[in-house]
This record gives sequence, structure tokens and C-alpha cells, in this order.
Amino acid sequence: MNVLLCPFSDPGYLYPALAVGIELRRSGHRVIVLARPRAAAVIGEAGLPVLDAREYHGGRAFSVGCWGETGAAQYRAVAAAAREIGADVLVTSALCHGALLAAEALDLPAVVLGFAAHLWPYRYGGEGEPEHVVLREWRLRELLRHYHATRERVGLRARRDRRPDLPLIGAGLLLRGDPALEYPGAVLPEGVHHVGPCVWEPGADPAELRRLTEWLARIGKPVVYVHLGRTFGGESLWPRLNATFTGGPFQAVVERARSGEPRADARADLIVVQRPWMGPLVELAEVVLTNGTSSPVLTALRHGRPLAVAPAGSEQPLLAEACVRSGVAVRFSGPAGAGGVGVVGGGGAGDGAGVLTAVCDDEPLRERARRLGARLNRSGGAAAAAGFVASVVSRNPVGVKES
Repeated sequence: MNVLLCPFSDPGYLYPALAVGIELRRSGHRVIVLARPRAAAVIGEAGLPVLDAREYHGGRAFSVGCWGETGAAQYRAVAAAAREIGADVLVTSALCHGALLAAEALDLPAVVLGFAAHLWPYRYGGEGEPEHVVLREWRLRELLRHYHATRERVGLRARRDRRPDLPLIGAGLLLRGDPALEYPGAVLPEGVHHVGPCVWEPGADPAELRRLTEWLARIGKPVVYVHLGRTFGGESLWPRLNATFTGGPFQAVVERARSGEPRADARADLIVVQRPWMGPLVELAEVVLTNGTSSPVLTALRHGRPLAVAPAGSEQPLLAEACVRSGVAVRFSGPAGAGGVGVVGGGGAGDGAGVLTAVCDDEPLRERARRLGARLNRSGGAAAAAGFVASVVSRNPVGVKES
């Protein structure tokens, strides 16, 4: 079959899709990736052919930072690319509304790669969740508002569905986490499935990794891997990072990711990086400190590392809450407030360092992280996701919409 991968081109969305694409190609299918040009080298390293989204007038449409503005351009680009290659199925990301609409217009199944945990309302259960943190109903309403606005913009008729979340699920929404990250007793909606981590990342440069390892060895303190995310208008974590890693018992490797310009204090025992890989850095660390996005959470657990979480917005408060509830993480900052914005708070070196020391000394917490990581590593992951993609084509479903 012909598979068009059309996720966002940002690493946290692209890499899991590439992992699935590699498995599909291994099974004999033709796999092509539609992406922004800056992702071409990474996709080439994965061994998959790439179509330049600019040639389909979708240059900005595959950046997650523009997801709410470029759905119509994404729709046109995906539809044109899918026609060109004779696609039998699309594999896309959560929030890629244009890709879902293109699949519907072309009568193709679309499989959606989701996050580590389910973000929208459960089929049933979950009544004990702190609503001001998880915001499931609000998040679904907002996504549907964007989806229907994009639908109207591209000229597709309105849908009538028995479930409001159905248009966003496609032929199946695949979660990359584990049932332990869902609320106890809650049941996922029909069409939502756990497959486990879909793991791929570019190889680390050996010389660069050696230099970094030597730098950390000279400092000689236990390492914390810090992976920053967007703050969504909240407070920066940098003041607390500077305080925690200046004159304290730990040093840090800080991946700035999409968090903006770093604000590191020259006196702090930390090094700021921006790398397309994180696995080797997590291996060097005792603890992973993250805002709570899926990729660093899953990477930490897969390597058996406990977490400290400081959520800001988007998926972060819900996933951070899930990690704390499942006993594999502690809070590095205050809980999220209304609107999903975490309260980073102040505190000196002893405050942040004390949290990290408690994590290092808590052997039951560390053992829970190792056990959950082992379960994630045994899950089907990319192979299970690829099998699901193949199954939806073999079933030749008529689609998910109901009139």
C-alpha cells in the first residue's frame, strides 16, 4: 500500500511518525513523508523519501506553532500530495486538522498519532480527576472549534456525529503511553488505543557526545537532564534553574527545545544544548526535569529515570498530573491553575535542589519508574502502530463520519 506520512515537522511529532513509517516500509509498503524542507535531512537519516511541503503551498502548515492558523493550507497540501502518490492511507499527528479533512475529502482512512496520555473526555470514569488541571472538556471544545472553522474554510459540509470527538480520531487515535498514565478506572473512547512509544531519533554525533560527557565529568556532580517546553505566557523556569544549579549538589544539561532564548547564569553548573536527540543525554542523568511534554516523559521512563515536572500549558498539566499520580514523578513547581498554566514559583537553590535530592533518594519512586519503563519497552510501539495502519486499509473502512 502507499502511505503518506503527514505529521507536523517538529521533532516531538515527526519522530514518532518516522518510527511508524520505518516499520511500514520494513513490511513492504511504500512510505513517503510530506514535510517542511528543514526536516529533510532528518527524514533522510530515517531512510524515507520526502516531499517538500512548499511545493504544495504548505510551507508553514506543518509547524505545530502555527497549527491553529494554517489548517486550510495543510488541507490543500495533504490532498494534493495524497493524490500525487496514490495514497491508500494517511498517518498524521493530533492537531493536524487539515490532514484529517483531506482524508475525508479523498475518502481515505487517516490514523492519528497522539500523545502519551488521552487528552479529551473518557468514555466513562475519571470523575475524581482535578478538572482545573486536566481540562478535558475545555480542550475538546477548543479543538473542535478550530476543526469546524477549518472545515468551513475549505468548503466541506458540516458533519453530524454521534460523538463530538469522532472527527478528531480518524480511523484510530494511537496513544504512545501506557494505561498507568490514565486515570484509574477510566475507559478510553472507542477508536482510541494504546500502542506504546514509537521510538526513533537521529543518531548522536559521537565526538559531540564525548565532549559533553567530558565536560560533565569535570564538574563531577550528579546530572539532571532538563527538557524545556513552551511556557504559554507563564513564568519562565530559568530563574529557578539558575538558583537550583548554582552552588548546589547537581549539574544540568538543559535542552532548550522550543522554549525561546536561554537565560542561563554564567555561575550555574549547567550547559544549554539544542540537539535533535535526547536518549544519550537521558542515559547520563539521574533525574529528568521537564515541563511535561510526551517525548521527554516517555524517554525518561523508557530509560528508567524518575521525573520532576513543572507544567505550563497544553498537554503538560494533564501529563504531569498523570506522572505524579502513577508514582513516577514529583512536582518541581506548583500545580496548574485555571487555564492550565503552572505556577513555577520562586525558591532558592535549596528548594529545587531539595526536590531533586528527594527524587534521587526515593528508591520506591525510582523502582516504579523502572517498572513502568520496562512495560513501555515491552509494548508494541511503532510495530503495533504500523500493524494498525495496515489493518485499517485491509478493512477498507467507509469512514467515520455519520450523516
